[in-house]
Amino acid sequence: MTNWMLRGLAFAAVMVVLRLFQGAMINAWPTQAGLISLVLLLLFIIGVAVWGVIDGRADARANPDPDRRQDLAMTWLLAGLVAGIISGAVAWLISLFYKGVYTGGLLNEVTTFAAFTALLVFLPGIAGVAVGRWRVDRTAPPVALRGPGSEQERVDTDVFAAVRADDSPTGEMALPGAPPEERTAAVATSEREAPTETIATPDDDARTEVIRTDTDAKRAKPGSETEKH
Repeated sequence: MTNWMLRGLAFAAVMVVLRLFQGAMINAWPTQAGLISLVLLLLFIIGVAVWGVIDGRADARANPDPDRRQDLAMTWLLAGLVAGIISGAVAWLISLFYKGVYTGGLLNEVTTFAAFTALLVFLPGIAGVAVGRWRVDRTAPPVALRGPGSEQERVDTDVFAAVRADDSPTGEMALPGAPPEERTAAVATSEREAPTETIATPDDDARTEVIRTDTDAKRAKPGSETEKH
């Protein structure tokens, strides 16, 4: 059975029992009807809030990282809807045999009263979850909130580091164990500081040696071919 179904059925049963007590107590003390209804409503809200605190503490201890915790809001919303619809239908069914239960029609019970019950379950439940998580996070050390290895995971999954690696110029060598910015800076500095060796020549002016080919020799002596013939 899922978590929301378990909570929904539990609070549906509690709501039906409270409505039975409400009818019996109001019949016994009609002048205290408002006070009786308010006290029973507060008891129901306290019970939901306590269960929410237990859920929040258990979730915070199981998942120290807030980003990896369960979506308990949806759990308590579904639990409230289940509790409202089932409790309304069951209360209406009981009213057919026991007239001491104050109920409306079936449609009213599974719509209006069901929505009211869903709010009574959802809002205190979420408030209790928030309080439970806050109590655990307040006493937990900062290291436990991050979890071991989270810094290394962020470095490995850094999208901008991968982009910088792709944009780095050809020939730069990454230094192991250093961040991407320091690796690029270190390589660029080493390249700028590389010494340049200059070879001195005896003359300041560059000399060019021209080597003659056979074609040039023939052009220089146009009568040589004629003399051969």
